This record gives sequence, structure tokens and C-alpha cells, in this order.
Amino acid sequence: MGSDGEGHLIALEGIDGAGKSTLASSLVKTLSDNGLPSVLVDKHTTRVPGSQDLSEYLDQVNAVIYRRKPSVGPACGDHYWLFALAAWYALLDRLIIRPALHRGEVVVMDNSYSKIVARYAAGGEIPSELVDGVFGHLRQPDLVLFLDLPPAEALRRKGDFTSLEAGHSGTTASHFVDYQERVIDEFRSLMRSGRWEHIAVADRPPDEVLGLALAAVRDRLGLRIGSTQRDE
Repeated sequence: MGSDGEGHLIALEGIDGAGKSTLASSLVKTLSDNGLPSVLVDKHTTRVPGSQDLSEYLDQVNAVIYRRKPSVGPACGDHYWLFALAAWYALLDRLIIRPALHRGEVVVMDNSYSKIVARYAAGGEIPSELVDGVFGHLRQPDLVLFLDLPPAEALRRKGDFTSLEAGHSGTTASHFVDYQERVIDEFRSLMRSGRWEHIAVADRPPDEVLGLALAAVRDRLGLRIGSTQRDE
């Protein structure tokens, strides 16, 4: 189990298009199939077990952050979005993640706050001490699976991209690639924490990536999980 007899928190990180959502769903299914109660937490998570009122409130906060008109984002500015995202992650931490861990479940998080830290560091507009500080109280992942993919390949997979995914720097493919390369550099800096597992995903099919992720979960967390075909 995790710290103090709790469950485990596994975070998936990587740039846009690295395959985090695909892996997260497969990982939760595999863990559940192996008798390990698991829950997926991502930007669509708004249901708080046992509380309709809190579920409705979390959904309202989600709508403010993720279901807004595209023109709203740049107008509000970096500081606003830092604090708005910090509030969102604080709610997930308090209402969803910690209770699930207390129940002994495995929480698989598709994009933890590390991606926000990496993006703000890549942008360089806000002091890193402030960015680190607003997320410092959150439950630390027991394992971070970093899906490393070259930005040009990520763009090929995605086909198009948003202004946010290019760091609001421009609209060409080179803007996306340049910005995402800076984000990757920040991810590699964060890997020094020691709880990160690097998985190169270029030219690897999803089932092979899943096999590597499961091997890391077994080795790092000591969970008993049956091997997949690609993992043998």
C-alpha cells in the first residue's frame, strides 16, 4: 500500500498527444481486472461519491475552467489561470483523491499538477516559487509515468492544436513544436524527484506502452498485476 497504509496515486504526464488518456483508461481497467479497486481522475471528473451538492459544485468549477469559450483564456491572464487551476486541483485532491486513497484504492490521474508547473516554467512569466507554492500542499504521487514523445510526432498524431498547446506563441506547427519542447525540458527537470518512470512512446503501440507502465507499477509500487502479452 501507499504511505500510512493508504492506496496508491499514479500520475500520467507528458505533452499533448503523448497518449496519456489512452494509457490511463487501460491502466485502470487492468488494475481493476487484477482485483485492485481503481479510479480514474482527469479533467472530466466531477462526481463526488456520496454528495450531490459537492458534485454539482465541482461541475460548476470544471465548467469555469474547461468548458469556457476559447476567447476567454488569454483575456484573463496567466495569474488568474494559475490560481483557478490551483483551486481545481485542490478540490480534486480533497474531494476525490484523498478519500479514494483512504479507502485503499489506486488512483490513476491523467495529467496531474506537474503539467501545469511545467507549462508555467516553459512560459517564464510567473516566478517558479509562486507556481510551486500553490500546488505544494497536494498529495504527492507515489509514481509518475512520463510518456516521452517528440513534439513533431505528437503533432502528427493530433493533426491540429489549440493556442494553449502552442503556449499562445503563434499558429504554425513550429510554434507548437518549440513550445512543447520547452515543456518536455521542464518535465525532465521534474524527473529528478526520483518518483518518475520514463517511458519513450514513439513507435510503440498502446499495448506495449501499457506493458511498460504495468512493469513500472509492479517494480516501483510492489503491486501484484498479471502480465500482458506485450509485457512478457
